[in-house]
Amino acid sequence: MSSLFNDRQQTQGLIFRIVSHGIHIDVLLLLGLLILLSVGLMVLFSAGGRDIELLLKQLMRAGTAFMILFFLAQIHPDRMRNLAYWVYGLGLILLVAVLVFGHEGKGAQRWLHLVFFRFQPSELMKLAVPLAMSTYLTERPLPPTALRLVIGLLMIVVPSFLIAKQPDLGTSLLIMSSGLIVLFISGIRWRIILGFIIFCPLVFPILWYIMHAYQRQRVLTFLNPESDPLGASYHIIQSKIAIGSGGVFGRGWLEGTQSHLEFLPERSTDFIFAVIAEEFGLIGVSLLLFWYLLVAGRGIFIAIQAQTSFSRLLAGSISMTFLVYVFVNVGMVTGLLPVVGVPLPLVSYGGTSMVTILAEFGILMSIHTHRRMMVP
Repeated sequence: MSSLFNDRQQTQGLIFRIVSHGIHIDVLLLLGLLILLSVGLMVLFSAGGRDIELLLKQLMRAGTAFMILFFLAQIHPDRMRNLAYWVYGLGLILLVAVLVFGHEGKGAQRWLHLVFFRFQPSELMKLAVPLAMSTYLTERPLPPTALRLVIGLLMIVVPSFLIAKQPDLGTSLLIMSSGLIVLFISGIRWRIILGFIIFCPLVFPILWYIMHAYQRQRVLTFLNPESDPLGASYHIIQSKIAIGSGGVFGRGWLEGTQSHLEFLPERSTDFIFAVIAEEFGLIGVSLLLFWYLLVAGRGIFIAIQAQTSFSRLLAGSISMTFLVYVFVNVGMVTGLLPVVGVPLPLVSYGGTSMVTILAEFGILMSIHTHRRMMVP
């Protein structure tokens, strides 16, 4: 009986694998993303003042993003590799176009007006940079030579600089981190990594010089949050008040005072983590962060199982960059990092970031489900 039961379990598992690989969807990863999205919709309903229209807009954007995820999951990684340089080149052209005749909003020039919608080319580079870097580095045996490292760094720096000029420092840093992660996991020597760490502080004076006035003010506010409590420091002070008032168990869903009395700015977008902390407390945010770790861990598992160097580098970069998104947003909201305008993945209101993140996970699913299946 036991052997019959084991055979039955193995058969069911094999059928499950065949079906999920047939539609090229990783069920566990999809479940994790849906749970994060559900949490985001629940918190957004509270942060947005119980605005049903806001919720419906987010649902429509989520539907579009998941359609893109399913579409990319069907494309074989080899085809993505063949298109990598074309996507990267198109992204660079669009970034230059933004600087020349892009649409300006809230003091930044980041958008291109197309026929029926606005498009932010910097989001395309979140996909293009790790894709092109993974392609370039795996054209030769790993680890990469010094020359290839220099060329790889240029491939990262050029789009990052163009995006920083818009100005969009947050997206620029995220794109730079996604490319550097590819370099790191490609097997570069530790002395190069240590040299890079030592070199970084030498670049800070140059960065300070090219930064805009409001960006410098954000850094100064980070160093001394109490310097301008009614001006530049207002966001972070109110965020800390909201986080502290949540305590261990939180005030309860829809019961947050900082958000509902409109003391907390950008509560539906960049600072939505403070709403979660106020309403669900330390336990709530701990569970959310743990779930983010599970989703990223699944991505790292997919990277480890990848059958080619290209897939391994790309999957590793996507998974680790997802954690960087979470780390930067949480650090920003809690005052551990300067405010750079990075949304909380799949929770903050907004469609562009959600589309990009789910597109990346569609690529992850493609990498996992297009492997050659090992049937026992």
